[in-house]
Amino acid sequence: RRTELSEGGADMEDEDLIQREDMVVTVSHSGYIKRVPLSLYRAQRRGGKGRSGMSTKEEDFVTRLFVANTHTPVLFFSSRGIVYKEKVWRLPIGNPQSRGKALINMLPLEQGERITTIMPLPEDETSWGELDVMFATTRGTVRRNKLSDFVQVNRNGKIAMKLEEEGDEILGVETCTDNDDVLLTASSGQCIRFSVSDVRVFQSRNSVGVRGIAMAATDRVISMAVIEHVEAPPAERAAYLKRVAAERRLAAGVAAGEDEDIQLTNEEVGEETELSDERYEFLKAHEQFVLTVTEYGYGKRSSSYDFRLTGRGGKGIRATDVSKVAEIGRLVATFPVGNDDQIMLVSDGGTVIRVPVNGIRFASRATKGVTIFNTADGEKVVSVERISEPQSDEEAEESVEGDATLDSGTEGAGPDNNAD
Repeated sequence: RRTELSEGGADMEDEDLIQREDMVVTVSHSGYIKRVPLSLYRAQRRGGKGRSGMSTKEEDFVTRLFVANTHTPVLFFSSRGIVYKEKVWRLPIGNPQSRGKALINMLPLEQGERITTIMPLPEDETSWGELDVMFATTRGTVRRNKLSDFVQVNRNGKIAMKLEEEGDEILGVETCTDNDDVLLTASSGQCIRFSVSDVRVFQSRNSVGVRGIAMAATDRVISMAVIEHVEAPPAERAAYLKRVAAERRLAAGVAAGEDEDIQLTNEEVGEETELSDERYEFLKAHEQFVLTVTEYGYGKRSSSYDFRLTGRGGKGIRATDVSKVAEIGRLVATFPVGNDDQIMLVSDGGTVIRVPVNGIRFASRATKGVTIFNTADGEKVVSVERISEPQSDEEAEESVEGDATLDSGTEGAGPDNNAD
């Protein structure tokens, strides 16, 4: 016999044996994660009724849902400033009704350490150098890095950002470009919007960053959002807000004066300007809506055009009526929302309420808003999150089908990356 035995496959890794398959990844408010084959999810949607997305405790709910293939890398950023990295195929597999596995049992998290951002990224890691990420901490510090700084991450994680102040934590991490703005909001009701380009790209991971917003020692940042930058002077934004508010009143059959006027707050508008239909439609297409919710259940939607651009590091502008804190409470959440979104509010008394965003009133950013959650005496809202869990099977199928149309190998971080 001339058979020769020789060692082979020395360069083969476990991942080489994993078939590429699209997966639906879901994450719950309580920190449970799982992956379900997209084909199985579709079959379950067609086959009959059942709770969509994940089996959870009564007070738990799905806060993140994305479609990615088994070879897609996912970064997990923690409150302690550590980043962990896993491929989708390493996430716990389940079925549409299973609960999944707790993140604390999947990642080497320390006592009190929480995952604040989950970021699926392009499978081609050589392209990561084209993307930037913005970090924000609860004490108002921001830092910008190249995403390529986080290509090599061992199983025990590595430092993503150094935290110097006692009690400071990573609030969130978002992908961004020079064409974006950063919106930081503090619990006191102040917020600041500045250009991404105001923050230089840091070369080191082991650095503390720069001041994003100036705050009192007792204050803390509750949210960071990356929103599209649109060049529009105050006069144009004022004219747009006036016109779009009139359109909404007409569509709702509400007379002028019966609804709250939406106008720029504390800005020198100057002479009124006429918007052409073309310019109006452009501004409308690029408008985003920012939701704010307070401890005592007051909330509103405000136009992104009402949040003017200022320099990084200042005290910023009002995101709510700060003179009525005793009545409405401090801010607990601020983030961009779409008209078809839903949010879930959780109180410190264990009450959970689901609210469709399209039922929340539009108002100027410096107003208190309206009651969207009737809290009991002594009860406070402690968490507000955009939810990814559809209410019906039809919505579930639409949600998954819509996400599946994205190229799961190139999908970036979504706007809802963190647990607020």
